[in-house]
Amino acid sequence: MMKRFYTAIVRRRRLVLAVFALAAVLSVFAVRQVKVDYDINDYLPPESPSTTAIEVMNGAFTGGIPNMRVMVRDVTVPQALEYKEKLAAIDGVSSVAWLDDSLDVTVPLQMQDTATVESYYKDGCALFTVTVEDEKRLEAVAAVRELIGEGNALEGAAVSTAVATNSTVTEVAKIAAIAVVYVLFILILTTDSWVEPLLVLAGLGAAILINNGTNLMFGTISFVTNAAGNILQLAVSLDYSVFLLHRFAECRQTISDPKEAMVQALTMSTMAILSSGLTTVIGFLALCLMQFQIGPDLGLALAKGVAISLITVFTFMPALILCTYKLIDKSRHRSFMPGFKGFGKFVSRVMIPMVIVFAILIAPCYLASGANSFYYGASHIFGSATQLGADTENIEAAFGKQDTYVLMVPKDSTATQAELSEALHEIPQVKSILSYVDTVGETIPEQYLDSDTLSKLNSDRYTRMVLTVDAAYEGDETFSLVETVRNTAERYYPGTWYLAGEGVSTYDLMNTVTADMVKVNLVAIGAVFLVLLFTMKSVVLPAILVLSIETAIWINLSIPYFSDQTIFYIAYLIISSIQLGATVDYAILFTDRYKEMRQTYAKKEAVVRTVSAVSVSVLTSASVLTVVGFLLGIFSTHGLLSQLGYFLGKGTLCSLAIVMFVLPGLLYLFDKLIVKSKKSKEAFSQ
Repeated sequence: MMKRFYTAIVRRRRLVLAVFALAAVLSVFAVRQVKVDYDINDYLPPESPSTTAIEVMNGAFTGGIPNMRVMVRDVTVPQALEYKEKLAAIDGVSSVAWLDDSLDVTVPLQMQDTATVESYYKDGCALFTVTVEDEKRLEAVAAVRELIGEGNALEGAAVSTAVATNSTVTEVAKIAAIAVVYVLFILILTTDSWVEPLLVLAGLGAAILINNGTNLMFGTISFVTNAAGNILQLAVSLDYSVFLLHRFAECRQTISDPKEAMVQALTMSTMAILSSGLTTVIGFLALCLMQFQIGPDLGLALAKGVAISLITVFTFMPALILCTYKLIDKSRHRSFMPGFKGFGKFVSRVMIPMVIVFAILIAPCYLASGANSFYYGASHIFGSATQLGADTENIEAAFGKQDTYVLMVPKDSTATQAELSEALHEIPQVKSILSYVDTVGETIPEQYLDSDTLSKLNSDRYTRMVLTVDAAYEGDETFSLVETVRNTAERYYPGTWYLAGEGVSTYDLMNTVTADMVKVNLVAIGAVFLVLLFTMKSVVLPAILVLSIETAIWINLSIPYFSDQTIFYIAYLIISSIQLGATVDYAILFTDRYKEMRQTYAKKEAVVRTVSAVSVSVLTSASVLTVVGFLLGIFSTHGLLSQLGYFLGKGTLCSLAIVMFVLPGLLYLFDKLIVKSKKSKEAFSQ
């Protein structure tokens, strides 16, 4: 059946090329319609308390949750009030809160509550709490920056999202350009024709472009998918086209007709490429089990990308190769790669000691990988080397770590609201509260207020309290504070309150992503194991391969623990599935070739010849994935993306080292079980 399909592809190769050309052109236009979301909190599960709170508040009040702090230096109170008016006039700014919303600024400040005053005005510096509309973040943040000038500072979720939006696009373009040049260089080294690298890049380019275009089905993709999707697809799909080219060259040595040779090459390549691609797809699809929606977003896009790459290899590439094979023949050159037999002999000498080291590392690396310190939200994404990081440090130096929580409760009883406010004031971290009962008073009827002031405090059914808290956006103290505020609200308004804010969303994010870890990993490991069990018809081999790559993952994730580095939990969670899916292919390729060699050679000689045979393929793929990872780590100013890149680069090196130095020893030591399980299966099938 497969042979008939491939024969049809070969016969209709021009039609195949035309279909892919049309799909690529349509994808160019479709890509422009795909939106990218840079806000981590948008990917919280819809049912999380903070997400529900934001939805209810948006329905009850026109102003959103404060998402920016703006500090202006060397201003008097009247000058600060002028800045407040100018900030409020910026398109996209829905509200601005300052000291005059909590206190009467016509009364000397030294006669008023010091904690409240210093939350907004201290040492000549004014700190404004600003709410920016999501749809106008970029323009509003740029306008605020222009208004206050470079000597002042702004920070917050809106600023972080705007900076990420502006910087990531240019950084990803730079990374992609360097990656393509490196891939071209590697392909020139590892192929025997000057034309073949261009064909491989054409196939990869078509697959990536079509994948990007078909992302239109999602409407919006995450910044992680947008930044990492293309380069990951490039790195993990590179092998498929190269493998097909090599098979085609082998078949042409015995089959004179190029079309028949291509059909034979495709038939011989199908299982190897499909099994490799399937394990990669499963590793990526495991991300779809995450409650945190960046996981499904990235997992679906990457799995779809690999699937499209597989389709491209089995349809577009044969058609393209057959249309250009004469150019391939004319542009042949000598091989630039050295022989690896000496390397194979070296591996055969050190493989047993390396297995011992491997066995020693398993337990401590597994334990260390789960004992890391984590960042869960977006507050540490931009370091002090960036303007946003420096601004954040300047604001915290002047006013301390500060966040704004918005608590919404039914407005049925101002007396109960006053009791709640008093209880909230008793929490040490709560510095000030802007609410109806605090600002207007519980005895003043609503009709005495102007509609603009009233709309900020009360709606038809709810009243809201804006809490200025002395707390970072995340951390143990912050999470404890969120629990305290929620418990306090529950005492007075059981089941009818809503709390939102940056720290609150991060608390929910922490609960969500930590619950995802075990589930995603177990499913990914189990699914890959089952695929290997089915394709290899052995229990021992899948166990060896999965343990090898999982240990590489544990080593990779233990490095931050031993270097006392705090890491982003989202990167930590994602890399486990990506490293498993992307690098288990190396172990599969090595094992398949070892089994093939064992049919002719003794154990040790089989190891030598296997290492010699697979080194070029494995090193090619691994070097591309490593370089792509480190490029993302080096060039991305977005801390989460940068850390994900470094994880990818180091993780690939860990997997490569284990496949090339440890796996040979494991196969050597368990050779009898491998051979026995294979013979048993053959006997059973007979």
